Amino acid sequence: MKDLMKSNIYDCGQEIAIVGSCLVAMQPKAFGEIEKMGLPIFDLCLEQSHINMAITKVLGMIRAKKIKRIVFASVDKSPHCLQLHYIQDEIGKLGFDVKCENYVAVDGKLEKIEKETISLSKNLSALNKLKK
Repeated sequence: MKDLMKSNIYDCGQEIAIVGSCLVAMQPKAFGEIEKMGLPIFDLCLEQSHINMAITKVLGMIRAKKIKRIVFASVDKSPHCLQLHYIQDEIGKLGFDVKCENYVAVDGKLEKIEKETISLSKNLSALNKLKK
C-alpha cells in the first residue's frame, strides 16, 4: 500500500483503489476484500490532508496515466473518511471518463454505496426532509 499524497502521479495504472488510511487497522477483513480485487492500493488520511489537495492529486493521476476505474473504500461513520467519497464528484464535473465505485466497511465486510447516497450525504436539508 502506498501513501497517496506521497506518491508520484505517474505511479499508477488504469485501475486503482484509494482507501482511508485507518481501514486496514479498524476493519482488516474488509481491507482484505479490497486486496482481493488485485488493484494497486493507495491510502489517504483526510485528517492529515485537505480534500482539495487529494482531489488535485487524483486528477493529476487521471490526466497522467488515464485511469479508468477507481475504487474508494473507507470505514463507516467517519466524518473525515466520508470526504474520500466526494472526490468522484470532482472527477465527473471535469468530464473525465472514470468509473468510480464506493464502499464502506461495516462489521468486517464491504458495503457498496451508490453515488446518489453520497450526493445526498452532502445535503443535510434533504436528509432532514426524509426523516419527516
